Amino acid sequence: MIDLDHQTPEGDPQLDWRDGTIPVSTRFDDPYFSLAGGLAETRHVFLAGNDLPARLAAGFHVAELGFGTGLNLLALAQIAAQPIRMTSFEAYPMGVAQLEQAHAAFPELADLAAQLRTGWGSPQIRVGQVTLDLVLGDVADTLPAWQGRADAWFLDGFSPAKNPQMWDDAIMAQVGLHTAAGGSFATYTAAGHVRRALGRTGFEVNRQPGFGGKRHMSVGRMPDRDISGA
Repeated sequence: MIDLDHQTPEGDPQLDWRDGTIPVSTRFDDPYFSLAGGLAETRHVFLAGNDLPARLAAGFHVAELGFGTGLNLLALAQIAAQPIRMTSFEAYPMGVAQLEQAHAAFPELADLAAQLRTGWGSPQIRVGQVTLDLVLGDVADTLPAWQGRADAWFLDGFSPAKNPQMWDDAIMAQVGLHTAAGGSFATYTAAGHVRRALGRTGFEVNRQPGFGGKRHMSVGRMPDRDISGA
């Protein structure tokens, strides 16, 4: 077990709360999910953007940059009808009490959220049909060291304008290298430099209508052939 309730100052998520339920990172001056509806945003951007649940099958592997409150995991678990895997990379994990406060905004996910909090700190956490591996630390170090490949990516770090390191060319290149042939990504941002970086990794990148007040979001698909040569 990893004690995620007693973080070092470097790993503390540094939260403020809007309306008592919406966590806001004071480190990055950015909310963890949309003020217009976090669960609806997750379903629009990350689930529909990756054509889920239609593509889900036993052993399907989702990877994520930015675990945050675990909302994307919970929404994924709600639609998963067969065992799948998820690997999420997070530098500043919340404690159980912080998760519980954030999860209170989503009562329809209460049972799944309780499973997440019960397993919090374990090497693997089972939430519904999803088995989660939470990888802690700076993604610039942890993603290159990861041995897996994802069938779908949730790119959900804080805004590129607020957290540019998460979205730099080197990290986006690693996303491409760790994507299976035919794999996909979805993200709420339509920032040009992010789209271009992902395109250079081999993704066929497109814009789609964004959620709420966002005009566009970005999605992409890796060709079915394995371009890495691996």
